[in-house]
Amino acid sequence: MQSLTCATAGPKTTNVTVAPSTRRFNVLCKAAQELETNTNKNEASSQKDPLLLRALKGEKVERPPVWMMRQAGRYMKVYQDMCKVHKTFRERSENADLAVEVSLQPWRAFQPDGVILFSDILTPITGMNIPFDIVAGKGPVIHDPIRTQSQVDAVTDLIPDDCVPYVGEALRRLREEMGGGQSTVLGFVGAPFTLATYIVEGGMSKNYTHIKALMFSQPDVLHGLLQKLADAVVTYIKYQADNGAQAVQIFDSWAAQLAPKDFDVFSGPYLKYIIKEAKKQCPDLPIILYISNSGALIERMAECDPDVLSLCHTVDMSEGINRAGKQFAYQGNMDAGILFGDKDTITKKVLETIKTAEDEGVRHIMNLGHGIQLGTPEENVAHFFEVAKSARYNNN
Repeated sequence: MQSLTCATAGPKTTNVTVAPSTRRFNVLCKAAQELETNTNKNEASSQKDPLLLRALKGEKVERPPVWMMRQAGRYMKVYQDMCKVHKTFRERSENADLAVEVSLQPWRAFQPDGVILFSDILTPITGMNIPFDIVAGKGPVIHDPIRTQSQVDAVTDLIPDDCVPYVGEALRRLREEMGGGQSTVLGFVGAPFTLATYIVEGGMSKNYTHIKALMFSQPDVLHGLLQKLADAVVTYIKYQADNGAQAVQIFDSWAAQLAPKDFDVFSGPYLKYIIKEAKKQCPDLPIILYISNSGALIERMAECDPDVLSLCHTVDMSEGINRAGKQFAYQGNMDAGILFGDKDTITKKVLETIKTAEDEGVRHIMNLGHGIQLGTPEENVAHFFEVAKSARYNNN
């Protein structure tokens, strides 16, 4: 066995015992937080693109870029304090000043390599004549669930400048804040099936009975809704890219509720359409695809042809890569629950994840396999970032 030592901010050094198979993976001890900061500044000044974009392009980088899904928001005390003043999610996410502030809170605390817009996947649907709200403790509520053809016919085209101008303003300001290549500005969208699930169910669901009833009794009605949502998502991706997003992640959070053959009918074709059309309109924009609990869908995700496959933590990284192919970049996939553990365990799991992707020879973005959870200790989040940013590839 060999002990690898990874320095973190402050005087304490964490020693982790790892198996001999990890000897190839070198982690350079970095006690100096100042050195990491200076390295970032030098990278920013000498490179046109931020680290995450350079890694996705296949350029030689000394470490994987790192960010966290849901890194902006609920687990941070500074955000919780904001919620006491600005009490609704929609107020916080649909006001450009507040959305920018929340997006930058984790940047100020941890300097991740991706800064993601604080928003919600449902944000654009109000501009499609689908009113909704987000209720504390309950989540999204669709006031008039769509379950008939006449309701689908009433869904309008998305014109982002008219209905979500605060999204464009927030993205432009985030790009200004990240000027000089400090970090990659990330946008995101919901996939048609996941959006339709909320819209048809009327909100969150445990059994998905309403949308499955529509799927298997009136599929044409559902397909009409899915196509309208797909067209809107393409428009929304381009809008985000035009206003500063340097990469966009597609969340199909509920697609794993489908049997694989039903995925081929009600989710996959619309993901393929969106990615193909987005690449036509924004050929240099990396598209990341994430599906929660996606173990049964890895090959199908690959068939959608995104630039990056974001693997859920329930998927073994090596198996996922070999099932989908090494032509893709990969994101993930440490279990978010590990952040409730001790720092030695966090260190070990971060390095194991990085090493697995390195051994497979793929481009990699270090991330969680799911969004960070409410109640996660901020000091453990800080440790996650410190370890990931002090890791070094063996070829450097």
